[in-house]
Amino acid sequence: MTSIAEQNSSVDAASTADDADIVIYDAVVVTVDANNRIFQNGTVVIDDGVITEVRSTRDQDPTCGADRIINGDGKLVLPGLVNAHTHLELTPLFGAFSDMDLTEMMTRMTALYSDFWSGDLDYLIEAGMELAALNFLRGGVTTVNSMDARPQAGIDVYAETGLRGFFGPSISDLFWDHPVDEQIERFRSFTEEYHGSYDDRIRAALCPHDDWSVTGELWERCADLAAEYPDLLIHTHLLELEQSNTVARSSGGADSLDLLDEVGLLNDRLIGAHYRVADEEDIERTAETGVSVAHCPSIFCHWNVDPDTQWTPVPELRAAGVDVGLGIDDHYWHDSYNMFGEARQARLAANLKKGSNQFDSVELLRMLTIESARALGVGDEIGSLEPGKRADLLVLDWDVPKFTPSTNVSGHLVGHAAPADVETVIVDGSVLLDHGEHLTIGPSAVQERVRGAVERFKTESDWTVSLTGGDPPDALDVVKSLPKRGPVHLLSRIAVQSAKDWFPFKNRGLWTTLPYSLTACAVRSLRVGLPASMTHFADTESVSVGGAVSTGTNESEALVRTSESPRDSDTVGYNYVKMFDTPGYRNPSRDDSRQYQ
Repeated sequence: MTSIAEQNSSVDAASTADDADIVIYDAVVVTVDANNRIFQNGTVVIDDGVITEVRSTRDQDPTCGADRIINGDGKLVLPGLVNAHTHLELTPLFGAFSDMDLTEMMTRMTALYSDFWSGDLDYLIEAGMELAALNFLRGGVTTVNSMDARPQAGIDVYAETGLRGFFGPSISDLFWDHPVDEQIERFRSFTEEYHGSYDDRIRAALCPHDDWSVTGELWERCADLAAEYPDLLIHTHLLELEQSNTVARSSGGADSLDLLDEVGLLNDRLIGAHYRVADEEDIERTAETGVSVAHCPSIFCHWNVDPDTQWTPVPELRAAGVDVGLGIDDHYWHDSYNMFGEARQARLAANLKKGSNQFDSVELLRMLTIESARALGVGDEIGSLEPGKRADLLVLDWDVPKFTPSTNVSGHLVGHAAPADVETVIVDGSVLLDHGEHLTIGPSAVQERVRGAVERFKTESDWTVSLTGGDPPDALDVVKSLPKRGPVHLLSRIAVQSAKDWFPFKNRGLWTTLPYSLTACAVRSLRVGLPASMTHFADTESVSVGGAVSTGTNESEALVRTSESPRDSDTVGYNYVKMFDTPGYRNPSRDDSRQYQ
């Protein structure tokens, strides 16, 4: 519950205001502290980047000796918003994906991310991270947790705006066609250069991409990296798709969480984005191990993988004691930088799926701020307005018709506050946005650089990006640039493991000589959307699992032999993304009755 703090403006108590850097007085101050206190006429005192006082306004505050005094009459002060999960690189193509269907969008996106690896698109990455910083700053987002292919290409322009963030290059052996050693070296190089940089506002994160494109072997290597860098956040996509548990079983785990537990990564350093298919057992284990969750409602409302899949069980996660933050994910996929809007979307989507009153407004406000901070492991530093915390805060224009009357401040903030309401932004005690004026970044210059980057991209890639949206190159040309080796491995694993789940016999001899026709029948019935190169053979050879074509000693390491046809090869990437728009296969070994519907 929210409590209204007592107003004692005439109390003449000792104060640090006279020696402070910044004093904001006479504002509505929303602390988001343990008691959710709100001061109707409150003062926030900031010195050396730290909040030193949060209290009722005193008579002497307007004339104190602080270096800067801000009259908060008609204003509201709250903690900076924390975007717990996002991606920044494709920001210049904001709007280009809006009207594609899911398969087309995934295909185009995957091709572009593959191109990032070469470094040829560093100019687009740099422009994207700078544009994202500009818009997030304007919208009150003071901290982001971003996973990108090449964050080093744009991290400096982001950091120079003064914002706070966690960044790391994504790592996958079933998504990228790049050697794992090269990916790990990129992670090491990035971490050594940027972790703790820019006065500790920029921190590195270890980012295994997800639990459906990372093998057990790579999870083990990530666990070794986590031990080597013990103060790093571990950031991944977790339990996003039904295929998550299937791929985990192909690596020998009982399910996704079990596999991470076995390698030692299921702990309070881990934040998992999405958790859409988490069941009761997953929720219990998540709470017990201290794992945090980033909920990103808008992306799934816009690109719904499967309408029959349960909605993310956020109320159940929070009831179990899991820290659940809110993330905006790929803002350029669903056309919104508005973190306030994520809170509203979280409420509407949950109520639509589960019934009304899934959240109250204070819960949503906490998910935007302190719970997102806790999910990132920095709840003792940011996320609420309390003495001793870093001074990351927003000042909103509050004395306007849309917020009148202020009968439910939290309800106003999560219901219809918007980036345009943000007037002043302070991060680490530095004013970055002052009454709408950007002090650390020039909007016009950024816009010009982004336009130039997009024009260059259009010329070099044959994309058309115009007032009417995005028109990518011919589908075949796009598909040719998609990764091949990784998706073949991935789809092979899904096919074989799904067939094994479907046919519950344990005889290894049967699995090493399973006829193609039986596997194909099982795969088709499971609707995993395999490419032609993996489902069409010239004869009826057996699919060898753990036999001669296996790349490892584990029977789940098998690769299904692919056709040599260039046309079939070109379809690998296209059909790889088909798994995102077909209803997921539910593991028959798990009790579907436990799924929250």
